Amino acid sequence: MRQLGSFPGGLVLDGQKNRSTHLAIRQAPLSKTLILPLQQHIGEASVPTVVIGERVLKGQMIARANGHVSVNLHAPSSGHITAIDNQDIPHPSGLSALSISIETDGKEQWAPLIKTDNYQKLSAHDLRQNIRYAGIVGLGGAGFPSFIKLNPGIHHFVDTLILNGVECEPYITCDDMIMRERAEGILDGIAIMRHAIKAKSCIIAIEDNKPEAITAMQSALAQHSDHIDTEIVIVPTRYPAGSEKQLIQVITKLQVPNNKLPIDIGIVMHNVGTAYAIGRAINHGEPLISRIVTITGQNVNKAGNLEVLLGSPIRDLLDFCEATTQNPSQLLLGGPMMGYHLTGCDLPITKTSNCILAGVENAVTEPMPMPCIRCGECATACPVSLLPQQIYWHARAKELEKTQEYNLFDCIECGCCSYVCPSEIPLVQYFRFAKTEIMNQEDEKKKSNVARIRHENRQTRQETEKREKDLRQQRRKATLASEHVDKETS
Repeated sequence: MRQLGSFPGGLVLDGQKNRSTHLAIRQAPLSKTLILPLQQHIGEASVPTVVIGERVLKGQMIARANGHVSVNLHAPSSGHITAIDNQDIPHPSGLSALSISIETDGKEQWAPLIKTDNYQKLSAHDLRQNIRYAGIVGLGGAGFPSFIKLNPGIHHFVDTLILNGVECEPYITCDDMIMRERAEGILDGIAIMRHAIKAKSCIIAIEDNKPEAITAMQSALAQHSDHIDTEIVIVPTRYPAGSEKQLIQVITKLQVPNNKLPIDIGIVMHNVGTAYAIGRAINHGEPLISRIVTITGQNVNKAGNLEVLLGSPIRDLLDFCEATTQNPSQLLLGGPMMGYHLTGCDLPITKTSNCILAGVENAVTEPMPMPCIRCGECATACPVSLLPQQIYWHARAKELEKTQEYNLFDCIECGCCSYVCPSEIPLVQYFRFAKTEIMNQEDEKKKSNVARIRHENRQTRQETEKREKDLRQQRRKATLASEHVDKETS
């Protein structure tokens, strides 16, 4: 048995998982209109390759990657492009973003798909490019382009690939269900990823509150002799064990240093849903056009997990699961710890949408905070060993440099500190505010530096041009004076 490590703080929460695991994964109904934001991942938004009025096929690329940290976007169903404009998107800011709208025709007609008969014949570079073309991003919530994490670079080697099936947030069960029902597909993705990064070994991490998922993955693994260096590690149920650095600490007893990445200690981590999507993309040619979404909460009569086409309005999913409320103030996107309130029910499902909660007790609310009583509970609960109380005071006073001295950017925004705070202070909100302000100030500083450099370069250029002009005039005068002397002497 592997000896597990641990991390400081954390919470044991009421999982509420059984609400949405009693039914198999169901296919969500096809919506009349699909709205696809071009920004569904970390990095640059994709750029449209279609025009209004154009008919598109299911799986057809409709927006291409723009820049290195970017991926393509594909049509989830066949139909016609009806708009390319700003639409409201699911985001804590409540802002809108450029999106492509498709009116579906109900035919579900696929574009030609190009599958790979033998991925082992492809180079690591070609595999990554195919994964990028398929539009695959991390499906655990962050949305980082997956092909980048599959490129360790020439200065790193990968000792261990970790598949994250922990899913520690209460209520969310989409990873649990995909492991129960699609274990073979996950193993396909693992094999492809290991080929791309040349990982020596692989670990599939699952929390001990998911016995069915553990059994399904063990059974699938036992039937594949080519996965001899892959093991399943069962980790204790404690939030936020599914966070990347905390899970690495539990499994390997190693800590990722500050300002470093897992690859710096020879580890790459991906979500189990991402592995499944990679398997479908390489072996079957299917781009990322759908994902598993948990629809649950006290106000959902038929809670469960749905395979949902990207761009589907949340309202349609609530109707399908017989939710008794569509009041945005009672709806959360994500879990009760890190989720946020929706601004409407017609917002679309995106690549990072893993759960819709309707009517959840003790979820994210607008708190009525009292003064901090300096009890220290926030520090005890922090899984990163920060001092949230100190960061809070400096963030509140807008002493941003002080927040960085207390390692503000090590905060993973898990919400443990806010959850245990007896004064109900929304600590994470203060931390997010401070991070945003610091990043804005750094951007302004960069812009100011660029402007200063341009101004200095302009001044230098003008001074050089003036000196050269003066020198030319002096030479001209000298030439004229010399000619005048020559005339007089002749």
